[in-house]
Amino acid sequence: MARWFRRKQEDDSTESAGENTIESSQSEESSSETGDLSVENGVEPASETTSGIFTYMRSRLQKTRKTLAGQIDRLVLGKKEIDQDVLEELEEVLLTSDLGVATTQKLIASMEEKLHRRELTDADRLRIHLKDEIRRFLKVEASALDVTGHKPFVILAVGVNGVGKTTTLAKLAFRYKQAGLRVMLVAADTFRAAATEQLSNWADRVEVELVKQSSGADPAAVVYDAMAAAQARGVDVVLIDTAGRLHTKVNLMEELKKVKRIISRQMDTAPHEVLLILDATTGQNAISQTHLFHQELTVTGLVLTKLDGTAKGGIVAGACQEFQIPIRFIGLGEGLDDLKEFDPEQFVAALF
Repeated sequence: MARWFRRKQEDDSTESAGENTIESSQSEESSSETGDLSVENGVEPASETTSGIFTYMRSRLQKTRKTLAGQIDRLVLGKKEIDQDVLEELEEVLLTSDLGVATTQKLIASMEEKLHRRELTDADRLRIHLKDEIRRFLKVEASALDVTGHKPFVILAVGVNGVGKTTTLAKLAFRYKQAGLRVMLVAADTFRAAATEQLSNWADRVEVELVKQSSGADPAAVVYDAMAAAQARGVDVVLIDTAGRLHTKVNLMEELKKVKRIISRQMDTAPHEVLLILDATTGQNAISQTHLFHQELTVTGLVLTKLDGTAKGGIVAGACQEFQIPIRFIGLGEGLDDLKEFDPEQFVAALF
């Protein structure tokens, strides 16, 4: 690991800009809000078979697979047996794939134990055990996201600016509407001038209800009105968009906690899901964001966006393992049907 840290120190100036990049990416998020609107019937396209979905996912995870599985293949190429030197090199591969230090150390410790038991006899056994361990990390014990369990079922979406919150909520609205549910979007991000307009455009395109107020309005007041309207109209699913900015801003967290309290006053079991939206391309910054949002708001589910455009997909395993929060969905493209339910089995198979 020391070798990896020496290399990482050389890149610190680039990596330290991560949070500022997130904050400055608002214009990028704004342009992506008008992305591909191609749709297919059903919550999941009916024509897609299991093998078709797997092939699609594998193609979209190409960058991460090249970084992780590709490097592992090169590492063990020609190796007749696995030894401690191979595991040290494997450790570096896992770290550069953004699994995170804690997750990597657990994986390597498990591999070392199997090596001492003579269970890692060759490269094939190494791959099998590595896949099994990553799969185990991803299988977080949690109840399924059943939006029919309450009416309305309230989902509060949080996350820093630029991660794709608004787009993700639009895709969820499309998903649930296609399932025959009555959906309401709530524009509680009243700080960013374009946020309400973006969500309004999505609501029109997906053809769902929208509750909004003027820019600068109290987000808690918007949510209060939305909850009253949803209960009066018999809405099935309420999707609440919130302000981002930086997760280190105290005022943001206090505002989000206030919004959450207002929701609970209107419906004592709500919010039924607090979804933290993370941009997979930010790598380890996503871990720090998860820590702070979970500490303040008790996050119940994760959404990893932009997995199709990054080689840092290892962050999926890192976030699951470290916080024991289930990943609900992953974003694999700009289309409305490119938000997929997360399946640990398919994900690991697609990575290797």
